[in-house]
Amino acid sequence: MDWSNVTAEDLIEALREVEWSSPPRPLSEFFSRFTVPRSYSKWNSRLKCNLYYYRTNYFITIVFTLGLGFLRRPTAIVAAALTALSIAFLNDSFAGTFNEKVTRTVRQFSPHLAAKMRPPLTPVIRGRPSAKRAIYICGRPRWVFVLIFCTASFFLWFVSCGLLTVLGAFSIGLLATILHASFRTPNLKARLNTFREEFRAVWRNYSEL
Repeated sequence: MDWSNVTAEDLIEALREVEWSSPPRPLSEFFSRFTVPRSYSKWNSRLKCNLYYYRTNYFITIVFTLGLGFLRRPTAIVAAALTALSIAFLNDSFAGTFNEKVTRTVRQFSPHLAAKMRPPLTPVIRGRPSAKRAIYICGRPRWVFVLIFCTASFFLWFVSCGLLTVLGAFSIGLLATILHASFRTPNLKARLNTFREEFRAVWRNYSEL
């Protein structure tokens, strides 16, 4: 895959739809080999490839950095967790998995309530959905939960007075992510994983026809 032809919008869309439940890459691979990119195009392609391939590692790095910054601010830790959860809800795979697990847990105690948490059916015309399938969480549109968690996290940020702390910690985590993605040499495994993800996407689109 030629990552130089991938735009930032395409990368964000891919990160929104890709599976985030996969475990992080081993540390021996994560810190394996570093080289300086020879040109801007090489750096641009390497950055996008590593951001996609090591996405779970980078997410853990940022969360860990935020956690270190909030050791003395318990309220800010809760605010950071709610912020991370609201961002995670924007990923289709995470939102769908979260909804399934919550519904399955509720079904063990109240099958009637679990039935109400099912998402509405999408109209089908000539064997194909009439519109793009919307993501629901507990029977409500995804944006409702994103708005609730964002509002709660903003209130907790205001109460804890830790906004400057989170900005500093997040900047450090983001800087570490960019530096690693810029100098970590993409290996053959990363390229093969990219081709496998592409095949899965094509096969999924084919199966929906």
